[in-house]
Amino acid sequence: MMDLKGFLEEKVALYNQPGFIAADPILIPHRYSKKQDIEIAGFFAATLAWGQRKTIINKCTELLVMMDDAPHDFMLHHSESDLKPFLDFKHRTFNDIDTLWFIAFLSRFYREHGSLEEAFTVGWEDEVDIMEVLLGNFHEVFFADPEAPRRTRKHVATPKRKAACKRINMFLRWMVRKDQKGVDFGIWEKISPSQLICPCDLHVDRVARKLGLIQRKQTDWKTAVELTARLREFDPLDPVKYDFALFGLGVEEKF
Repeated sequence: MMDLKGFLEEKVALYNQPGFIAADPILIPHRYSKKQDIEIAGFFAATLAWGQRKTIINKCTELLVMMDDAPHDFMLHHSESDLKPFLDFKHRTFNDIDTLWFIAFLSRFYREHGSLEEAFTVGWEDEVDIMEVLLGNFHEVFFADPEAPRRTRKHVATPKRKAACKRINMFLRWMVRKDQKGVDFGIWEKISPSQLICPCDLHVDRVARKLGLIQRKQTDWKTAVELTARLREFDPLDPVKYDFALFGLGVEEKF
C-alpha cells in the first residue's frame, strides 16, 4: 500500500511551481500586478476555463486586449462605444450577452467596492459550511439586478443548484491560497485557505476516484466537499494544494 500523502506531496512539489503557469489559464491574471486587475482577469479566465488550455488563454487574451489590457480602469471609465467590440466575442457557449453582463456587473461593483472579495463575503460571519454560503452569496449579488440575463446564470455556478462549482472554486484558490511558490496569488484576507473547496474538474475527479479519494457516484457539490474532506486529512490548513497533484497527474501524466 503506497503512502498516498507522500505520493501527493511529491506531485504537489512537481506541479506547484512557476513552470506550471505558462500553459495554464492562471497565466492570464499573472500578467497584472494591480490587485483589481488580477481579480478581474482571474475571474474571466476561470469563467472561460473549459476546453483546451491554449484556446482558453487565447480567448482571454483577446477579451482583455479589448479592455486595453487595463481591466479595472476599463470597468471604471469605459464609454458606451467602447463596448461595441464585445458584441463579437464568443467562447463556446459564453457569448456577447454574457460578456456584456459581466462587464456591467463588474463596472457597477468596482465603483462602490475595492475588491471582488466583498461580493463573496457580504454580510458573512464565519460558519461551518463557509464555501456553500460564500458561493451562494456571490451568485445572489451577481444576479441581483432584475435585468440580469437569464442565460448568463449557467456561467456562474452555485451549490444551490448542486453544481460542483469547479471554475469558481479554482478562481477562489487563485485569490485566497497563500502560495510561497509563486503560482496562486493569496491577495484575499477574509477567506482562509483551509476553508477552500477543491476544484473538481474532469481530470481531478478521475484521478481522485482512481486513488480512492471519492466514493460518491455522481460529480456535484457534495463530491467536491467529500474530496476536500479527504484532502484535509493530509493537510488541514491547505487542502486544495493537492489540486496541483490531482490535475497534474490527470493532464500531464494521464494517470
